[in-house]
Amino acid sequence: MAAKSLTSQSQLFLSRPSSSAHLSPKVVSFSKSCGKIRTKVTAMSENGTGSIVPVDQSINPIVTSLKPSKTMAITDHATALVQAGVPVIRLAAGEPDFDTPAAISEAGINAIKEGFTRYTPNAGTIELRKAICHKLKEENGLEYAPDQILVSNGAKQCITQAVLAVCSPGDEVLIPAPYWVSYPEMARLAASKPVILPTQISDNFLLNPELLSSKINEKSRLLILCSPSNPTGSVYPRKLLEQIADIVRKHPRLLVISDEIYEHIIYAPAKHTSFASLPGMYERTLTVNGFSKAFAMTGWRLGYLACPKHFLSACSKIQSQNTSGASSISQKAGLAALNLGFAGGEAVLTMVKAFQQRRNFLVKSFKELPGIKISEPQGAFYLFVDFSSHYGSEVEGFGVINDSESLCRFLLDKAQVALVPGDAFGDDKCLRISYAASLDTLKDAMKNIKEAMLLLKPQVTV
Repeated sequence: MAAKSLTSQSQLFLSRPSSSAHLSPKVVSFSKSCGKIRTKVTAMSENGTGSIVPVDQSINPIVTSLKPSKTMAITDHATALVQAGVPVIRLAAGEPDFDTPAAISEAGINAIKEGFTRYTPNAGTIELRKAICHKLKEENGLEYAPDQILVSNGAKQCITQAVLAVCSPGDEVLIPAPYWVSYPEMARLAASKPVILPTQISDNFLLNPELLSSKINEKSRLLILCSPSNPTGSVYPRKLLEQIADIVRKHPRLLVISDEIYEHIIYAPAKHTSFASLPGMYERTLTVNGFSKAFAMTGWRLGYLACPKHFLSACSKIQSQNTSGASSISQKAGLAALNLGFAGGEAVLTMVKAFQQRRNFLVKSFKELPGIKISEPQGAFYLFVDFSSHYGSEVEGFGVINDSESLCRFLLDKAQVALVPGDAFGDDKCLRISYAASLDTLKDAMKNIKEAMLLLKPQVTV
């Protein structure tokens, strides 16, 4: 059966909401300043005497500069369509489709039953921090003490706090692209400038050391590395990381955030290397990890930071005045996760085997499509596929496919598959496909995508 058209529902699924949509009465004025559009919104309210007075609804310019997450927007929109009865296949979210392993869930349930429901120390319980230290030593070759570990409400909070702690206004944050959508916004939140370092699909989306070296200057404060990578699934080999470390070593101001949240979702022969384990990198690396991906614990919101005490103290200070410690219940569950064995034991291995089977199916399927370029991922659960040869194609009843965003709208409309446009990750040529879904679901998605792609017609030049 042909997919029901979703054009009316999907055309605006990537649009930003109007900040003035719910103001009544309202006055909206626009003025140009420094080449940018500045928006001022003034609402009217009554004072104690019944007179109408304006209410200042201005927003911090730093917050105004932030871009909303497209992955969250698309995921929410696809969920809303499903709830409305539209059979959308959701391949946008970066979330394992497996249940949290039973032993972990039981530990959380027991924590509630036993009354372990109060505040914990800001940095996390000592038993969990000791377990993290043991994990880092055994699996990553890193020696940390409990007072060098900060447990937070997810790895995202760890990274945000690290950026805020070490970056000053005007600093530059070096970010290889494609990147996780939040990295540039975290830099902007710290009043710093994200400097994007593009990579090539022909290089498996891995950072070129020469490009890195050419972009470092006196303002460079932070380099963010993610391996295995979201959105590409690329894994940095040790030799390349050593070349990057040789460059970093020459610049005393330059620190590194190593985002290792996908370290256990990796496919042989690829191997994970912690950046802090390389010679000379321990003192300047802030290592971020967590429980969401490998242990299917996204909703438990639990991550951790490991780094030198000086930096950790600064991050801990931010957390103490922001959220305070992570959930006591989640910390008990996290402890159980680390007790499953080396690299998560059989529970994680089972999930990784399933992810690899799905990856193999999708790689083979996309290679069968004409005009598609693909780099086979070595980790995580994403494909980052280059569809750019189809840009400029016209579809009857839809229009012209100009970019990754319009292609995503087309596939949502015609194939009823929700994907994420590559421009959200800094590469407009590609789309991100999450294979955190059952193999049967992925087979249905590929069938729909292949049928939809047949509708594309080259643009006629007059």
